[in-house]
Amino acid sequence: MSSRTYGRGPVRRKPTADGKPRRKPVDWEGQEQAVVMRWLLGEKMRGTAVGQLYDATYHVPNGGYRLGKEAGRMKQQGVKAGVSDLVVMDARGGWFGLYLEFKATPPKDADLAESQRAWLALAKSRGYRPALARGFEEAKRVLREYASWPRTHVVGERERFVLENGSEWQRGDDDGDGSTGADRGEQ
Repeated sequence: MSSRTYGRGPVRRKPTADGKPRRKPVDWEGQEQAVVMRWLLGEKMRGTAVGQLYDATYHVPNGGYRLGKEAGRMKQQGVKAGVSDLVVMDARGGWFGLYLEFKATPPKDADLAESQRAWLALAKSRGYRPALARGFEEAKRVLREYASWPRTHVVGERERFVLENGSEWQRGDDDGDGSTGADRGEQ
C-alpha cells in the first residue's frame, strides 16, 4: 500500500476496487503556479513592466491536507478557507492590490469552491482586484494587464499613529523603506 506523509505520519490511501494501490495524486495546480512564478521572475530579470510585480507577489500556503492538531493550530494562527493563491501587493488601476485565484489549465482544473468565490467577493469589497486564472496563459494575461495599469496613489497628508504599546504605525505616502518621516527629518 502506498502512503503520503502529512504532518506526523503516513496517510494510507485505500486501494482501488480491484485491490490495486492508488496512484499518488498529482498537484497540477501547484506545478503550474510554480511555472507562473518562474515566468514572473524571468520577466523581472528582463526588466519588463510585468516583472516589476515579482517582488510584491507571494503565495498564501492555505491549501493541502493537515491532520488533527496541526489543522487546529493553523486555524488558530489565521488560516482561512478560500484565500486566493497569489497576492500582488502593488496598487494599480485604483485597486490596492490583486488577489489571484489560480486553477490548473483545463481539463486538469478544479471548480471554484464557494469559499474561494466568497473570498474574491470580499477582496473586491475591500478595494482589491479579484481575478480567476485557469492556467499559465490566462495568469500571464491577467498579470500583464494588471501591470499595464497606472499606479494607485494615496492622496493626502501622512498620518502617524502611536499605538498603546508604544509602537508606531504610519499611513499615507510611505516610500516603502520602512522608515518614518521623522527618520528623514520630517515632522
